[in-house]
Amino acid sequence: MHNSPVSQLRSLARRIFKLFAVLAMLSVLGVAVLLWSLWLEHRTEITLPTPTGAFAVGRALYDWTDDRTLDALAPGPATKRELLVWIWYPAAAGQSDAKTDDYVPPSARATARLASGPLIFRLLSRVFELLTRDLSKVHGHCLRSVDMSLEQRSYPVVIMRAGGSLEVWHYSTLAEDLASHGYVVAGLDAPYRTGLVVFPDGRVIPRTPENNPELFGGEELTRLANKLLDAWTGDMAFVLDRLEQLNTSDPSGKFTGRLDMTRVGVFGHSFGGAQAAQFCSRDSRCKAGIDVDGSLHGSVIEAGIHKPFMFLLSGHGDFSSDAEVRQIQADIQSVYDRLPADGRLRVLIRGASHFTFSDDGALLKSHLLRGVLRLVGKLAIDGRRQLAVTSYCVDRFFDAYLKRTGVSRLMISSPVYPEIEVLE
Repeated sequence: MHNSPVSQLRSLARRIFKLFAVLAMLSVLGVAVLLWSLWLEHRTEITLPTPTGAFAVGRALYDWTDDRTLDALAPGPATKRELLVWIWYPAAAGQSDAKTDDYVPPSARATARLASGPLIFRLLSRVFELLTRDLSKVHGHCLRSVDMSLEQRSYPVVIMRAGGSLEVWHYSTLAEDLASHGYVVAGLDAPYRTGLVVFPDGRVIPRTPENNPELFGGEELTRLANKLLDAWTGDMAFVLDRLEQLNTSDPSGKFTGRLDMTRVGVFGHSFGGAQAAQFCSRDSRCKAGIDVDGSLHGSVIEAGIHKPFMFLLSGHGDFSSDAEVRQIQADIQSVYDRLPADGRLRVLIRGASHFTFSDDGALLKSHLLRGVLRLVGKLAIDGRRQLAVTSYCVDRFFDAYLKRTGVSRLMISSPVYPEIEVLE
């Protein structure tokens, strides 16, 4: 006897319900596995990639205030420009009492983000903290309170800028590697526009909403980007001023006469790359620069750059539309075409992701998380491999134009790094 239409519908409904129940269970299981993987990631000890240069690396931290300049992006009307400056440098070998420094100072690792606000936000922040990497378990290669290497009389200086509002310590891998090749690398964080600045005296200053580009769009976003660009390039100029003073007379004696301020390079990632391009366009002290996967902003698009410069590009940029991609490419092409013929380079790292030029590329160990990122198109090559290729390109370019080793634009290609593609 055949089932009635009503019975058939009920049977179909039960099967559909069971299917949704199974899918729901699988989803819950998948989320549970992902959370467990994140928790394991949080607890795991990990070390940054070993620097590839011959020098050991030291690091110093400074709190510098500009008594002559007010911070135009500070919420208070009479706030002086103040910066937290990180300096990585070639260290003297064989210092028996040298100890490896913390990846991030304990004061900066403190849960300052949880100190205020509604309870629900503090609880959510606590959950987020437990599911992200414990920075006390991350280890770099910098030595604490060590002298500079005496192998050279002085060393070229490179200013490094982070992407977006990231703190500059997120780029320790690139900084350590560059310092190990004989460069003094200075990175800077600024209150009210860096995500969170923790000064050595314990003050904690977050980015203000007014300086958060993610909260704006259209013309408002353009205006804010230009304001941020002006502020950051001014900060970079101030850091060079203070480095010149440090080179003349460092109270500790460490840097006196050791900084070659005639050989200054600048590089940055993402919006930090835009800052590098703008600074090198406007400040004659920049002798060579690199934009690591950043779109261009500001007057550099019209004015161009008249010194050696490299665009180091990923295959997976942080873009929202085809029209935006075309405009970014057109701006880069325009500036590239006007660069000195013997001092321009445009390199693509095949498979690289925009988001893993920072230490995040080195810190992700979980095979599960890597698989998820590959599925969503955010990770095509291993993050450590991407950082290795990036460090190689940055080192080679600055060697060519700050150390004058004679490396040509085509010699940056290497059989060791087949991911490098030199674009014409």
